[in-house]
Amino acid sequence: MVVPFKSLRAGQQWCRFPSEFEDLRTRSTMGKRRSMFQLSGQIPVLQTNNGPSLTGLTTIAAHLVKQANKEYLLGSTAEEKAIVQQWLEYRVTQVDGHSSKNDIHTLLKDLNSYLEDKVYLTGYNFTLADILLYYGLHRFIVDLTVQEKEKYLNVSRWFCHIQHYPGIRQHLSSVVFIKNRLYTNSH
Repeated sequence: MVVPFKSLRAGQQWCRFPSEFEDLRTRSTMGKRRSMFQLSGQIPVLQTNNGPSLTGLTTIAAHLVKQANKEYLLGSTAEEKAIVQQWLEYRVTQVDGHSSKNDIHTLLKDLNSYLEDKVYLTGYNFTLADILLYYGLHRFIVDLTVQEKEKYLNVSRWFCHIQHYPGIRQHLSSVVFIKNRLYTNSH
């Protein structure tokens, strides 16, 4: 996700942290000089205070998770860590850049099947994968009709749960999921 430029120095363009990182950035930079994102085409770059620049959504997100001392978001077992990495890669390769309705419906159909017996992407633990996939899918989920949300019931359940997780939704609009019919056929 790319945010608008905010010029801080002559000759260089910088931008605010993508909203996906806002909570982590706040916690990881308390009492320190803030790091800034620079855009390199469509790829985010994090210029740190004491090291090389970090490039890419998942690399920056994992770095900020570690800086915020929230490594549990990267997974607690070797298998869970691998699943988190798999979903972070999925976000970048399958979700970002796809905008055709057919691609999105195929993606949602596959994700719906995957989530059939899971609360979170790794099973029963909330991770960075849930956060980044939530942000990646928001622009598509917000435009779904009520019928489409019902068609992707497991995705809708997961998405609704994630958007209500403390500190996650932030500036994004809340997506409404209707659980009961508003009107009946009887008079």
